[in-house]
Amino acid sequence: MSTIEEVIQAIDPLDHASMDAAASRQQQLTKPPGSLGRLEALSIQLAGIQRTARPTTDRKRLILAAADHGVAASGVSSYPQDVTAQMLRNFLTGGAAVNVLARHAGVDLTIVDAGIAKPLDPSPQLNTLRFGPGTQNIATGPAMSRETAEATVRAGIALAQDAAADTDLLAVGEMGIANTTAAAAVVSCLSGRPPAETTGRGASRTDQQLSAKIAVVQQAIALNNPDQSDGLDVLRCVGGFEIGVLAGVMLGAAATRTPIILDGAITAASALIAQSIAPLSVDYMIAGHRSVERGHAVALRQLGLTPLLDLDLRLGEGSGAILALGLVDAAAACLSEMATFSEAGVADQTATP
Repeated sequence: MSTIEEVIQAIDPLDHASMDAAASRQQQLTKPPGSLGRLEALSIQLAGIQRTARPTTDRKRLILAAADHGVAASGVSSYPQDVTAQMLRNFLTGGAAVNVLARHAGVDLTIVDAGIAKPLDPSPQLNTLRFGPGTQNIATGPAMSRETAEATVRAGIALAQDAAADTDLLAVGEMGIANTTAAAAVVSCLSGRPPAETTGRGASRTDQQLSAKIAVVQQAIALNNPDQSDGLDVLRCVGGFEIGVLAGVMLGAAATRTPIILDGAITAASALIAQSIAPLSVDYMIAGHRSVERGHAVALRQLGLTPLLDLDLRLGEGSGAILALGLVDAAAACLSEMATFSEAGVADQTATP
């Protein structure tokens, strides 16, 4: 397993020669220049990531990490903590929304127990990491130790490195009761925005419950006082095991030159941690969608990412990332497979008569 520092050193800027070649090819394809809109810019980003003017996205995988959060004891969720394990079991048996979407999109799933409160029986379909039976309650102390925070990130890096051998395109998803509270605290710390702007309703909180949730986030940040210039310290103080694992996946994807599609607010919090650790990692990220969770838009602005979709989603699991995969697929396919004017024997509208 690579160290975090080794992975940081392995993350290079996008390959501008490949991007220039892809941009030139876009101008030669049988369409008016720019007529495919954002798909063209997306295809050029993919070219820079994969170091080729004709990127491919045939082999797709979503890494879904689940964990529990001690802050659930502070009443921030509408659902009991048992639901995390129940949903993880649902993922393993193929019954969740993400399973349906993945089957229809041809996406392989890697399902990870990063630390749920009630562990499941061993399964060949389950990647068991388990950094504990959930984090500590961030309203009363730090979520985890620095050592554990670093271990979650290293484990995510290893997942991405293992996937890189047979994956052209990665996506991320998560599950964990109360993880929107931890994510709101992470986003607040790393964006500099107050908890009132980063804390959303999660699973259908009422106005009164939302106010109480914001107060919990404020309390967690004030009590733990994370170093906001250090993503690992923010993870230690107010994060979650799955948030750390997915931050590591993003770093590992960047180091192995693999495009990675973000899902909603929790994965965006992970992305902010990855950005804090290795700013170049953001160049390898694609924002799949914008969720209705309040802090997601804040995080996307901080990352400088524009989402591909805006469908009022708030499920998590990687659902929005998988839906966006179709657009990423289309962007790569059009760049790589469309005929040029000369190949098709079509008059180039830019040619001099």
